[in-house]
Amino acid sequence: MSRRGMNERQSRGVDHISTNSADLLAYFEHRARGAEAADLLSETMATAWRRVDAMPEDSTHARMWLFGIARNVLANAARGAQRRWKLADRLRAHLVTAAPPDDDQRAVEVRDAVSRLPPDLRELIGLIHWDGFSITDAAGIIGIPASTARTRYQTARRQLARSLDPVGPASDGGNA
Repeated sequence: MSRRGMNERQSRGVDHISTNSADLLAYFEHRARGAEAADLLSETMATAWRRVDAMPEDSTHARMWLFGIARNVLANAARGAQRRWKLADRLRAHLVTAAPPDDDQRAVEVRDAVSRLPPDLRELIGLIHWDGFSITDAAGIIGIPASTARTRYQTARRQLARSLDPVGPASDGGNA
């Protein structure tokens, strides 16, 4: 890393962060899942860099200071995850009480067939049939020309027809 344009404190901060980054990553890997550890390390480094003027000069205290930041970053992440879980629980409870009973097997089959569509087709079908947008409006939301949306919509309809009636002829006249 080029040290040009850095003052002495910033340069020393880079040294302390570089020296301790592997240990900080190990700290997070013991406490978080997979890729989350790298994200937490990144947040720790960003926070340390923003506060580099407060970083102690000697390496022992700088290391303790960095681990203090790491601990706070981890605690913030845990609080955020807890808030998201509580919100998800409230939403699930609301949806269970607000949603009509869904015993219709055909509705389950349709949702399953839609979920197996490629993501671009699934999004288009969702915008049109679940969210009530026209094909042209859905095209604008997705950021594609209306003609492309119409073609994709027809493709999705054919795929859904085949998925929902695999033994009978598709309603598209046999065009694939």
